[in-house]
Amino acid sequence: MKIRITRPVQGGTIRAIVSKSEAHRLLICAALADRGTFITCPELSEDIEATVRCLESIGAVLRYERDGFFVIPVKRWPKSRETKQYRLNCGESGTTLRFLLPVCGALGLRVAFDLGGRLPARPLFGLYEEMASHGCRLSEPGFSPLVCEGKLKNGTYTLPGNISSQFISGLLLALPLLLGDSTIRVTDILESRPYADMTLDALCLFGITVREEEDQVFQIPGGQVFSSPQKVRVEGDWSNAAFWLCAGAIGKNPISCTGLDPDSRQGDRAIVDLLARFGAHVTYENDAFTVFPGPLKGINIDAGDYPDLVPVISAVAAVAEGMTIIKNAGRLRLKESDRLHTIAKSLSSLGADITETKDCLIISGKKSLTGGNTQSFGDHRIAMAAAIISAACNGPVEIEDAGAVRKSYPGFFNDFSAELGGIWEAAGD
Repeated sequence: MKIRITRPVQGGTIRAIVSKSEAHRLLICAALADRGTFITCPELSEDIEATVRCLESIGAVLRYERDGFFVIPVKRWPKSRETKQYRLNCGESGTTLRFLLPVCGALGLRVAFDLGGRLPARPLFGLYEEMASHGCRLSEPGFSPLVCEGKLKNGTYTLPGNISSQFISGLLLALPLLLGDSTIRVTDILESRPYADMTLDALCLFGITVREEEDQVFQIPGGQVFSSPQKVRVEGDWSNAAFWLCAGAIGKNPISCTGLDPDSRQGDRAIVDLLARFGAHVTYENDAFTVFPGPLKGINIDAGDYPDLVPVISAVAAVAEGMTIIKNAGRLRLKESDRLHTIAKSLSSLGADITETKDCLIISGKKSLTGGNTQSFGDHRIAMAAAIISAACNGPVEIEDAGAVRKSYPGFFNDFSAELGGIWEAAGD
């Protein structure tokens, strides 16, 4: 879908959609629990649907009703059923694959994971080797399907922390299912640490004990039972709300977002501090974060704990006076697109002055951009960043493959117009 934005968002108030990061974790915990759980989750996305689809494929029952899922957990089957091969369609959801690969290994299932888009090329280095050395047999990485057989054994798992925190989260979800105790040792700095903390919170909610008596060393007792809290609500999503908050900073009118937890574990909560550092005025009153437009100045940013914010941070930097350097962002080359490259290409085509290096973006801000035609490169966050930066463009913005937003925020362009006053139209296939 190609769209043409003729009027950017005009300001107003919008409620944050649910966090797909938390939804993945809660759905998996519920599918492993001792009894049914109702998870309030009003909005869906392709990634959430991928996790639902895969959990159903291994025997959980998920019924969507009253703005949420009632989850009937996976049954513990006899050994005679372990010879069956289960087929799990992950779509393009890296979270689904990285969480459920070790979970299926802990359950002792023979599973073929179907991987779409760039997912076969996204790294499993570290997790793959540790699973293979602890009882699982995996097909060659980089191809679809990825086949996993055998059963994980308890023990000590050592993984790098600078590739993906999802590897750690996947093992944290899986290892409590084993009979013996296990340890996860994380080498290097655990980047995106807040997302591992989200996993620990979800496990705690379901009665699972994980101890971190030494920094980045997690002790997981075996033989634990996921105890359902019966009802739980997915919190608001900071990563998608960030697009609206940034539009408030670079547009002409303030924008407020409700439904966000100011004490959330989500790393992308950092957006309010980043916008304040840029010079925007940010307030929190009556359950609403509000960002007011104002003169913005370039800053230096370490993206290690919040890589998903980089596309929209780059949009703000493009119209912030002076230079912004976004460093420690090399992992973005392994997302749905090579995000360092696609951010630079997409925003440059709209008039931004942006340069990529191996693991950095260097952006020289301008008072305004020209607008024009740009690509999403099939990446949801690139599409949304291009839409938001229209607030700083002198002319219309056309976005190729704008439908990529379905991966995380299917209603993005509806909210863009219906809630915040923007105007767009379909501009051909």
